[in-house]
Amino acid sequence: MFETLPALPPDPILGLSAAYKEDSNPKKIDLGVGVYKDEYGNTPILKAVSQAQVLLQERETSKVYITPQGHQGFIDGMLSLMFGEHSQVLGDTRVAAVQAPGGCGALRILAELLMRCNEDTVVWVSDPTWANHIPLLGDAGLTLKTYPYFDKDTASIKFDEMMDCLAKVKKGDVVLLHGCCHNPTGADLSKEQWQAVAELAVNTGFLPFVDVAYQGFGDGIEEDAYGLRLLANSVDEMVIAASCSKNFGLYRERVGLAAIVSQNATVSKITQSQIQSVARGIYSMPPSYGGALVDIILSNPSLTHTWRGEVSDMRERMITLRELLVTNLHKQGVHKDFSFINQQKGMFSFLCIAPEIVQRLRSEHSVYFVDSSRINIAGINKTNVEVLAKAIADTLKK
Repeated sequence: MFETLPALPPDPILGLSAAYKEDSNPKKIDLGVGVYKDEYGNTPILKAVSQAQVLLQERETSKVYITPQGHQGFIDGMLSLMFGEHSQVLGDTRVAAVQAPGGCGALRILAELLMRCNEDTVVWVSDPTWANHIPLLGDAGLTLKTYPYFDKDTASIKFDEMMDCLAKVKKGDVVLLHGCCHNPTGADLSKEQWQAVAELAVNTGFLPFVDVAYQGFGDGIEEDAYGLRLLANSVDEMVIAASCSKNFGLYRERVGLAAIVSQNATVSKITQSQIQSVARGIYSMPPSYGGALVDIILSNPSLTHTWRGEVSDMRERMITLRELLVTNLHKQGVHKDFSFINQQKGMFSFLCIAPEIVQRLRSEHSVYFVDSSRINIAGINKTNVEVLAKAIADTLKK
């Protein structure tokens, strides 16, 4: 049976990781895989997480399944984090949610739920978007289309073109929006642009689908929720996929949340039964460990304070790294203006250079990132930033 399966090409990012490991150059630089790294190239366990692990070890008395929707404390804490403590939609019990196996699991659960609503659902994704959005949503059977988002020539958002496109989508179509720290470009909507999108959603009747994978990595935990909260207060319905991989550092624990805002509490109760049914059909029961840690952190004021401080430290470090890269590129006499990197947010930036330049950086200087020119800012450190800038400068001059 299995001999009929065709071989598939390696995943672009995972393939880069393998090539990086095999590279013997002592000055090699990995800017591909999207994980936060500290100054020493490690992905640390946050202090808040370490302390929560101790508390969980002391409290946990059983390994029996948790409830089908997941840890209710985790769900309540995450909803409050995203929508705000005094959110009207939460007060009106309009939100259904389940704990999911990572942000990816949340995206797939919501895709399957949308298919239950309408098998002909069209989802509009930004051009470009995170590559894994395509299989996670498309493999569920949803029809995917793209709207303009980023202009490499000007290193800016094509907002007018974006709005012109979205003004023509049909009522009931779904529009996927990055809540903050757009992956792969790092280019985020301003408050005024979010306002325009929210008004357009009301006028056209499209369903906003917000992916929140980096809350706290852009401008701040509260600030990064601006677009999501604005939409929640503007539209009758929306869906949200959230991840705890980055801001809690729980990559391998696979902790996420799938949430749906409905018109009223009655519809929300029905939606809760449906989303739990979708989850049941995919993986039966949710994992416990990572969600339990987030629950402990968000329900303990002292740990919440520690965690917020750690998120702030990671964010500020990445801002500093952006500034270091731009400064070092300028020192190298690069003619291209890379100052736009300082305006981009979160872990990622588009360098806006051609794929052949990216490939030469890889083959000639052992600098690894994907051909789109997306780099992981957190892969830079004070030791390698000058080497990186010189490699980019040398390659651009050829």
